Amino acid sequence: MSFRDLPASPFTLARIEALVFRYPVKTPVRTSFGVMHDRPAVFVRVEDQDGAVGWGEIWCNFPSCGAEHRARLLDTVMAPLLLQQAFDGPAAAFAALTARTAVLAIQSGEHGPIAQTIAGIDLALWDLSARRAGQPLWWHLGGAHGRIPVYASGLNPDQPEQLALRRRDEGYCAFKLKVGFGAQRDLANLDALRAALGDHTPLMVDANQAWSLDEALHMAPLLEPYRLGWLEEPLRADRPWHEWQALRAATGIALAGGENLAGDAAFDAAMQAGVLAVLQPDAAKWGGISGCWPVVQRAQAAGLRYCPHYLGAGVGLLASGHLLAAAGGGGMLEVDANDNPLRTELSPALRNIDGEGCITLGDAPGIGVVPDAAQIAEAIRRAA
Repeated sequence: MSFRDLPASPFTLARIEALVFRYPVKTPVRTSFGVMHDRPAVFVRVEDQDGAVGWGEIWCNFPSCGAEHRARLLDTVMAPLLLQQAFDGPAAAFAALTARTAVLAIQSGEHGPIAQTIAGIDLALWDLSARRAGQPLWWHLGGAHGRIPVYASGLNPDQPEQLALRRRDEGYCAFKLKVGFGAQRDLANLDALRAALGDHTPLMVDANQAWSLDEALHMAPLLEPYRLGWLEEPLRADRPWHEWQALRAATGIALAGGENLAGDAAFDAAMQAGVLAVLQPDAAKWGGISGCWPVVQRAQAAGLRYCPHYLGAGVGLLASGHLLAAAGGGGMLEVDANDNPLRTELSPALRNIDGEGCITLGDAPGIGVVPDAAQIAEAIRRAA
């Protein structure tokens, strides 16, 4: 495949701010590493000297108390490095922010929060760039169309088939179950899902780094009869690649990962290890579009399937969808199946899933929505 360069559109920012929202969920979201009792979101609003505006989102899933911390990082660290500075485009700003905060990340031990804050800013800058051009983001990035497949993710270990059936009624045709809660419970849930959804419905599982190599080697043959599309993060993301290679040699299930990788070197090492069939960078967690775009292109050139990780609110979800549409390649967009007005109020495309499990992102400029703080607060109040 031929690599495509990102467009460059010079800008100077006049304003940047972070807005924090939180939805207290009725049903906690359970993963193998912890329980989410509320769903936070940190939205980034940027405005250039001409009054054009863009929106992004900073990853802050867990623990949710980190949302305010990332907002403060934006206010106190990132804003002084950005405001009133001329940049050739979002990619130039991403490179400058990354370079200017590299020592700070080491000094503070805050590699993750700093990278996530830069990623959310980058998403906002690309939305700004596309809006200035009067183009939907997927078109601005060189995509051919705005239609993408979606799948319902984050199915909890408590009666997941009930939530899956509700989402199937909304048009979802593929699903992903959380596992890592013990073999008996995981397999019972897969039995229930196969009974409810049928043998041919695409079904994946996510262990969220729950297992040691020995545990994963034990679980893999037990999972194979369920005809899974992939097994996601069966091992910790920091385990040596020879452990992943041992698991890959022991199972016919495709392995997926990438949400907990950060930086070109880490992604290149993952690709060179030859163990992942599905690569899942999270553009709100590291890289934004500027960092993820070249990684995605290298992955696709190596024959990997790009399926962006995303389990936050609607702004980052839409940005991830536009990035997937621009990249092409047959990947699916991850959509959290759990209730969250911070996602649904800002993702109108999800209200119209077609008969093939796809959404159309549309032709409105940028990501296609403009968040309204008062409307978001009212949506949270109604849902709480």
